[in-house]
Amino acid sequence: MATTPAVSADLLAKYEPVIGLEVHVQLLTASKIFCSCSTRFGDPPNTNVCPVCLGLPGALPVLNRKVVEFGALAAMALQCRVNETSIFARKNYFYPDLPKGYQISQYDKPLAEHGFIEIDIYGSKKRIGITRLHLEEDAGKSLHEGFPDASEKTAIDLNRTGVPLAEIVSEPDMRSPEEAYEYLTRLKEIILYTGVSDCNMEEGSLRCDANISVRPRGQKEFGTKTEVKNVNSFRFIREALEYEIERHIGVLESGGKITQETRLYNANEGKTYGMRSKEQAHDYRYFPEPDLLPLVVDAKWQAEIRATLPELPEARRERMVKEYGITVGDAATLTRTRAMAEQFESAARAATNPKRVANLVQSEILGRLKAQGLELEQSPISMAGVAASADLVETGAISGKMLKDLYDLCFERNKDFGAVYEEEGRPEQSRDTSTIEKLADELIAANPKQVEQYRAGKKTMLGFFVGQVMKASKGQANPQLVNEVLTKKLES
Repeated sequence: MATTPAVSADLLAKYEPVIGLEVHVQLLTASKIFCSCSTRFGDPPNTNVCPVCLGLPGALPVLNRKVVEFGALAAMALQCRVNETSIFARKNYFYPDLPKGYQISQYDKPLAEHGFIEIDIYGSKKRIGITRLHLEEDAGKSLHEGFPDASEKTAIDLNRTGVPLAEIVSEPDMRSPEEAYEYLTRLKEIILYTGVSDCNMEEGSLRCDANISVRPRGQKEFGTKTEVKNVNSFRFIREALEYEIERHIGVLESGGKITQETRLYNANEGKTYGMRSKEQAHDYRYFPEPDLLPLVVDAKWQAEIRATLPELPEARRERMVKEYGITVGDAATLTRTRAMAEQFESAARAATNPKRVANLVQSEILGRLKAQGLELEQSPISMAGVAASADLVETGAISGKMLKDLYDLCFERNKDFGAVYEEEGRPEQSRDTSTIEKLADELIAANPKQVEQYRAGKKTMLGFFVGQVMKASKGQANPQLVNEVLTKKLES
């Protein structure tokens, strides 16, 4: 939790936050946006470079077609209108990791505009507008050593220079850090479903800048905003916003004025610090990029791109609830990633009872994975294995207790359900009535007090006897048959 200035709940209620987010998503192309250099992460510094991304005189950019297709696909998934004609522009500023002295981006004529994401806040739906999605190249990376000592040295790695980005700018529609967190979660989910980015925040594939201001509730005019940059997790973005909201309110209540500035968030301290003020900010002097023609994505090309758009998370959840009879909560869990949803649907279509498959995934698979710190993709039990085990339970071939034991063995041996089931000799529930009757007689004779309670009207004691028989049979007796035998004997 962010270490925020002390502001009372009454003061927090007096003001309304206004939040807008700018998200940079690295597009998952093999080569850069204007040259053929690799976008591979983790290579030695300054090895994936050429005259184009180094900004050498005479080198000319050539637009990567796949970048346009990925950008347009993301825009369509975010309900944006893809503009038939967009213009690349030069964004001029000086920084050591920007060798050309400008960044090729888009400004007043972006690739796409006017989209939205629908979020769920405390059970209510809210639409957050998306102003624009535009394409641009990334800058390089400055590596600071010795900060904040006077002996600080900076090294420059230009491997990222020219890596393709889609910048997604929201409307200032969010009114709380929770709404911002939910927006980012939904945005990442949608982008991952399209496959245009891996959204790996640790590798810089998804980065977010947050704009925040506060105003007295009921006031229409926005307050003075600050921008928080370089926050590397959704949790830290939420914490930084919480801190900034309380800082703004504290300044205003003490009679001060908010300075429009860029700030950095220190996650260790839970605080933001000023980076540069408005007066120090760059005048970008945008003008059309003279080395690139206008980008035209005509109706035919847009139709081809739209044909590759997958079923998106929210639509998939609604369909799965109707098709498989699972709950909204089940659907939300099972569609967290496109891979998980596809694996579940494959298993559900093969199983007799899709709802049982959903229950097993949530109650048995995800719990074990969480306990071991594993992701679904690392589960030794495949979705096909879940479907097979669900059918065995459905037909009464194995009991719930037997299934749990088999799942435990799967995780111990790191083997799929089918292999472990074969290794264990294809165990099945016992339907041998004589054996069950013998166990029931022994337990009834050994527990006269419980028999007396049952016959005196305490029918819940049946559960005690069922549990004892199942334990004595090592979980292999058929529970339904055990119930029938015990009820008959206890009632006689």
